[in-house]
This record gives sequence, structure tokens and C-alpha cells, in this order.
Amino acid sequence: MNSLLNPEGKVMLFFTKIAYSAYLNILWFFCCLPVVTAGASTTALFYVTLKMAKDEEGNVTKSFFQAFRQNFKKATVIWLILLGLGVVLALDGYVFYHMRYENAFWTVGTAVFLVALAAYAVVLMYIFPLLARFENTVRAMLFNSLMLGMRFLLCTAAMAVIYFVMAFVVINVFTPAVVFGEGLCALLCSYLLSNILLMCEEKAERPGDETMADTADMTDMAEGEERKGNESVPEGQDYTV
Repeated sequence: MNSLLNPEGKVMLFFTKIAYSAYLNILWFFCCLPVVTAGASTTALFYVTLKMAKDEEGNVTKSFFQAFRQNFKKATVIWLILLGLGVVLALDGYVFYHMRYENAFWTVGTAVFLVALAAYAVVLMYIFPLLARFENTVRAMLFNSLMLGMRFLLCTAAMAVIYFVMAFVVINVFTPAVVFGEGLCALLCSYLLSNILLMCEEKAERPGDETMADTADMTDMAEGEERKGNESVPEGQDYTV
């Protein structure tokens, strides 16, 4: 019993992180309210949860708003691109739904649409954790998100299940669970992504690896410090996985 109530024990640390995830979910929600800031808010959320996955969270509020401020410009650009693509996909889905089974074009068009939708979902799940951890161009971030999602299909599937289960529980089982919402999903996904991102970081720092090191300008943001690149990016080159 004493071990269970020990503030430094694994059980209490687990519940502390769950409580933090609810608090972070509230911060994330209010910082998303202007809509255009949703990208920066999600990046800040993953910055903190990735730290929590490594037991390095420190001051959660300070870390969140620090990451929000530092990533605001690029995260907003990425978010607006994804938002625009999402609107296009939604319109396409509406059109294909209402013209279903009417002609041969529907079969081919729907297949292409479903592939595009899957790729969009993969990018959406990976790009903000990547942005929270690394510095790169917008184009390279989009490309790397898709490549990582395709390479680590098991992790991608697990992340998709986490988001699906959370949505199902909130909508059909226990609506108050929305207080955990994106915060808990981000925390669980951060545990899944932690080793993958660490592997990418180590590969980028490996001398002689031209695809990851020589073309990369990647940063692991330190607590309370400004971003500092490990390598300079040669003009016209991007980091790729």
C-alpha cells in the first residue's frame, strides 16, 4: 500500500501524467479557439507530452506556451495548408457519396479519394509531433510525416485506434471523458512515437548519413532555451527520412 501511495512511485506518476493530460487538453482547447492557432496549439501539446513520455516535462504550463510561441509561424502555415486540404477532401467525399454506384468513374474516383484520405490522416497524426521535435521546411515536414507513417504502420495503426476509441467513448459511452480528449490521445501517442523520433534524431546526427545529417537542420528543443540547430541546412536541400 505504501508503494502505491508513494509520490515517486510508478502508480502515482502515472495518475499525475493523466491529470496533466487533462490540464493540457484544456490549454490546447482554449488555444485552438481562434481556429487558425490550432496548429501551434497542437504542436505545443505534443512538445509537452513528448517530454512527459521521457519524464522530462518540468513546468508544463511554461513549456506549453514556450513551444506555442516558438512554433507559431510554421505551425500556422502547416495548419492552414492541412485545413484547406481537409475542406477539399470533405467536398470530394460529399460528391462521391451522392454519386455512388452511378457510373464507372465512381469506382476509380472513390479509390483515389480513399488513398488521399488515408495519406491525409497519416500526415495529420505525425506532422505536429515532428514539428514539436525538429526544425525543417514545411515541404519536408509534410513529406517526412507521410514517410514515417508508411514506414511504421503498426505505430500508425495504434495511433489511429487511440483517436478512434477516444472519439467513440466521448460520443457513445461517457461524454465527460472529453475533458481528457486530445490531451490523453497526445500523451499515449507520444509514448508510441518517442522511440521513433529518437531514432530519427540519432540517424540525423550520425556522421556520413547524407539523407539525415548533411541536409538536416533539426533541433531538440531544450527546456527554457531557444531553438538551436544541430546542423545548418545547405541552401535548397531538405531533411528527409
